[in-house]
Amino acid sequence: MNKKKVYVDLFYLNTALTGIKTYMLEFCEAVKENPSEKFEYHFSHDPVTQSTTTFFRGSVPFWRKAWYHIFYFIWKQLVLPIKVISSGADVLICFDFIAPAWPLGIKKIIVVHDAFFWQMPQNYNAHWRKYFIKMMYAGLRGNRIVVTTSAYSKKSILQITAIKEPVEVIYQCPRLLPGSADDSVLDRFKLKKHGFFLHVGSFDKRKFIPVLIKAFSVFDHKYPGKYQLVLVGERGLSVDLDDYDAIITEINTQGLAGKVTLTGFLQDAEVKSLYAHAFAYVFPSSNEGFGIPIIEAMKSNLPIIISDQEALLEIAGGAALVHTTGSWEELAEKMDQLINDQELRTRLIEEGKKRSHLFNRSAFINNFETLMIY
Repeated sequence: MNKKKVYVDLFYLNTALTGIKTYMLEFCEAVKENPSEKFEYHFSHDPVTQSTTTFFRGSVPFWRKAWYHIFYFIWKQLVLPIKVISSGADVLICFDFIAPAWPLGIKKIIVVHDAFFWQMPQNYNAHWRKYFIKMMYAGLRGNRIVVTTSAYSKKSILQITAIKEPVEVIYQCPRLLPGSADDSVLDRFKLKKHGFFLHVGSFDKRKFIPVLIKAFSVFDHKYPGKYQLVLVGERGLSVDLDDYDAIITEINTQGLAGKVTLTGFLQDAEVKSLYAHAFAYVFPSSNEGFGIPIIEAMKSNLPIIISDQEALLEIAGGAALVHTTGSWEELAEKMDQLINDQELRTRLIEEGKKRSHLFNRSAFINNFETLMIY
């Protein structure tokens, strides 16, 4: 039996942060771990090399940012179609919202992770957003299937965008952190084992990290100096998304210097250590398409506190404490609950472990391959 050829576009790995980066890398690992008798995969780039290059990533000169946008357009609309055609592919997978405008005569699977561009237009440069959405819609021409990350994201996409069915939900696999943790990170940031609340993610405005800082301030007044708050992550991808300055201002306003630790980017082994030794994971976000850290925390035997945002509720599946989105008073109460109710803490950890088993590489790749058969 001839195998179907699948061309996988990994170009965006050279700038992807957090969620989309994890999505793409875990797909590549899932392909390696689950050899297929029906599909032959061709990757546009080596995933490790592409995900570690720094030429376009981070704080770079304006000319590099401008060149990246030009290069991205050329890649998607000229180079990628040529590579797909020359490879003889039957299926093209694009993980970053955008596929070539050419129908190409093959099936296109396009991952639209969320509806943030429509739900929160104020967080994006208006001219860039208009251009990006037009390019996204152009890529939906031809025989295509849109894949998204949760039932909440699907509902949002169908309700507020011009994207129509078919839209399929595939739960992704969180990154599987390395077998050994690098505990030196605890000494470097002067952290006590099980003496800190943890948040992992970029400092985007939608993450509501200032809400977490206000909640921690209330909590710290009740338990002065007993716990710390650790924020792992980089600045938002753009000026419009970034909330770093507001976070620093809130830390200073609340008098929490020395009690809130901003680690910046960390290696996976260091992140694994923080998950292993945190007291609890806190996720106050105002909008998520999935919520990868929920599963990472569950797999690390951490109790979790989340906002009542729909995707987070969906992924947690009842195995988390929930506070009203934006309410630092309620969030502080939930943090207090975890301190004083050991039975609750134990139950959340056990339920989280069971829930986390649903999110694995085998299910991830099998769901994609089911779509590619037809």
